[in-house]
Amino acid sequence: MIHVVLCDDHAVLRRGIRDTLTESPEIRVTGEAGSYPELREVLRSAACDVLLLDLNLPGRSGLEALASLKESHPAIKVLIVSMYPEDQYALRCLKAGAHGYANKAGDPVQLIAAVKTVVEGRKYLTPEVAQLLADSLAQPTPELPHEALSERELQTLVKIASGRRLSDIAEELLLSPKTVSVYRARVLEKLKLANNAELTVYAIRNRLV
Repeated sequence: MIHVVLCDDHAVLRRGIRDTLTESPEIRVTGEAGSYPELREVLRSAACDVLLLDLNLPGRSGLEALASLKESHPAIKVLIVSMYPEDQYALRCLKAGAHGYANKAGDPVQLIAAVKTVVEGRKYLTPEVAQLLADSLAQPTPELPHEALSERELQTLVKIASGRRLSDIAEELLLSPKTVSVYRARVLEKLKLANNAELTVYAIRNRLV
């Protein structure tokens, strides 16, 4: 039996993923969480072989949670699930230690295959991600400016480009508006941009939104 825990702040999506996974008699969903603090509590008592972790969590991002989990629960296989484009985020997640990356917009049945793959100790790669990985190894490309951003800075960039106000971003990330303003300033400086309009254009051109 494969024990799976789900961490996603969208209850409807969690329910859909749970219903899909439980179609397999080999998989049992043993716990669910909507945030990193909730996940820590769930993992105190729930058996977990594979964690399906949303990339965009309130407060602490999926990659930040991944870094903490690698220290506190090194035996758990982490499969990142996200709506973000694979070509922008999958390799970033794999480099950070994830065992696979699955797009929520993809075929939900593939999640069953993904869980079975990572529990065996192998990386789960869709054909698209495998091609991206092969291309990056065969022909290394210069690092794009946004690839040097921290995870929190990248989150701020994506949310601003998606039309969120700083106050909304602060509420979603459980940060103060002043802190979000600091992240915004760092993003503008690192990307050599002047304002939110240029930031939005950058994000669209680089398929970050």
